[in-house]
Amino acid sequence: MDGLKKIGRAFRSLKWYEIIMCVIMLAISIYYAVLPQEGTPRWLAIINFISGLCGVICVFFTAKANRMNFPFAVINTTVFIIYLGYFGIWATFWLETLVYFPMNIISWIKWYQHKDEEDALLAKSKKFKWWQHLLVTCIIASLTAIVYFTLSTVAGDTWMKFAAQFGWNITVMKWLDSAIFAIGIVAVVLEALRFKEQYVWWLVTDVIAVAQYVLKRDPVYTTKKAIYLVEAVIGMSNWHRLSKKNVANE
Repeated sequence: MDGLKKIGRAFRSLKWYEIIMCVIMLAISIYYAVLPQEGTPRWLAIINFISGLCGVICVFFTAKANRMNFPFAVINTTVFIIYLGYFGIWATFWLETLVYFPMNIISWIKWYQHKDEEDALLAKSKKFKWWQHLLVTCIIASLTAIVYFTLSTVAGDTWMKFAAQFGWNITVMKWLDSAIFAIGIVAVVLEALRFKEQYVWWLVTDVIAVAQYVLKRDPVYTTKKAIYLVEAVIGMSNWHRLSKKNVANE
């Protein structure tokens, strides 16, 4: 019951425009669950519905540094793994399976250990030193290249298999998928460590993801990732404010 009360408090903290975005995501998810696109099985349409709704709620709560995002993050990650595996989007599939799923649990614990003094449901926020920006950028660039060449060898023609059906440049799509993997690893680690700079990289990966799902013509995930993009901007502002407050209190 205490957990439900905390989730209820988190929902009450949502702004009116976040509620509107949630309703939009809910409406689109329901529509395509009832009337799935051609080639999308009914069970996968239901998966899309669950992922769309839980994913949006998760990013809303994360943007507020509210640890009640993690129950929804675990559900979203679980069902999104099924979606990615079905379409052979392998870099993002392994990102969700090997990184996001366990990091959701680790971050949940870390945030609980570092509560904000004014609101115990919130986590303290930190910020980078100048050299950390450079280090993170180099890590992401290197990891993107490693993922691209590794999956090109290991996964072969099964990687981004849906791209060939639409006549897209498969090489470009593979590089995008690799970049999402690399950025996602770094961003989720920064999230666990409570650095506000996570949102710089969430913005980048959300722009890439929106482009990817627009090309794929997937209305549910395009809407979901577009809302992620908007909320990343809001999250950057919220976490910046929290980091300034925590520095002042040190």
